[in-house]
Amino acid sequence: MAKQTINIGTTANDGTGSTLRDAFDICNDNFTELYSDDAGDVGSITATAPIARDQATGAVTISLLDDGVTHAKLAPRYTAASAVTSSAAITIDTATADVFTWTAGHSTTVAFTNVEIGSTCVLQITGSGGSFTLALGNINGSAGTFNKLGGTYSDTGSAKNLIEFKFISTSEAWYQISQIGS
Repeated sequence: MAKQTINIGTTANDGTGSTLRDAFDICNDNFTELYSDDAGDVGSITATAPIARDQATGAVTISLLDDGVTHAKLAPRYTAASAVTSSAAITIDTATADVFTWTAGHSTTVAFTNVEIGSTCVLQITGSGGSFTLALGNINGSAGTFNKLGGTYSDTGSAKNLIEFKFISTSEAWYQISQIGS
């Protein structure tokens, strides 16, 4: 049945609208159609992982699969490693990897790009046995704020420094430096 409309006339009480009985009969018919509808108006609902449905028509239940997010589906910023070329200025693109490795060959300043709130990254530096220094520079192209939690950087021969950064904003990070215990 098509929707029925109650005729309200041209102006109030002009006598051209539906009678009260006819108006309520139209309301009842419209409500009966709504309440007896079996959701047949929807031809079919499809869903692809990680979304699932229990049936295509009728009273459909949509749910999120428990195993919808897997390691393979995570972005490289959470799953990849990348070697860094030694130079006086190093830029780490945090969207490309989670772990960055570098063998010191210069004193350097490290900058970070594509930082998002909550990002983490690890910089593993192998010492050269020289006296090269490490400075922290920009985050996303602007001066960054780096809050050191603890640890000391060492460039002694074959010393391995693990520096973990946690970005609490797109311009600020907390970090700590660790070496392999003896």
